[in-house]
Parts: sequence; C-alpha cells; structure tokens
Amino acid sequence: MFRISKTAMDTSLERIRAKIAELEAKIVALRIAEREIQALEKLPSRRTRPGPGPKPKRKPEASNQAEARQTIGSAIADVLGQQGALSAAEIAEQIRATGRDISNRTVSFSLQSLKKRGLAKSADGKWELPKARSRRARS
Repeated sequence: MFRISKTAMDTSLERIRAKIAELEAKIVALRIAEREIQALEKLPSRRTRPGPGPKPKRKPEASNQAEARQTIGSAIADVLGQQGALSAAEIAEQIRATGRDISNRTVSFSLQSLKKRGLAKSADGKWELPKARSRRARS
C-alpha cells in the first residue's frame, strides 16, 4: 500500500487543523450575524405608506388675516424692533411665544438672508436691526 512519512502526515494534520479552526471562526461570525438579524426581525418595523401626493400646506390659525400672512423675516424684524439685540435662539423663542411653530434653524436661515439684504446684522452672537440712516436734505 501507500507509505506516508511521519513528517508529511504531521504537516497534513496541521493544515487540516488550521483549516478547521478557520472554518469554526467563520461559523461563529455567521451565528452572531444570524442572532442580530433575528433580533432585528423581532423589532416592530417602521412602516411608511406612500401618500396620495404632496401634503397640503397647513394654514396658520390666526384670528387676523394680516397676522396669518406675516413672513418669517417680518416676524424677526418685529421681535428685534421690540426687544433689541437677541440671539437666534431667543428670537425663535419670542416668535414661538406668539403661537407660531418655528425652529431655531429656520430663524437662523432667515437671519442670514436678512443679513445679505442689509436688513439685519450680527455682533457677538446677537442679532439686531441696522440703525436707521438719516438722509441729509440736498441744498
């Protein structure tokens, strides 16, 4: 029959054992992944349903139509005119106090827009209206 030397047999056995250890490590990793997937399947899934189209815009509930049509920029200008220099968060808080649902981010974007148009300025984290320039009469 076949004669295999002891050293060749030992080397083959070592390779086989190494391959078994490698496969066992892969099995462990697959079992971990399987448990994670099973755990995710048990969680309630977040269902999204496609809407019939774009959401209708919510109309502000105001007693006066003029108040309902006030832009964010004019609301900011009103607050700054009444309160003086405020941070963006404080401005948003003042506008929210009037019953309008507005985020700090929206106020921040609007303030930047007003700044570009020269209608607001900031210093030390506070926003204010620019000082009114008086025009000299021409002689």
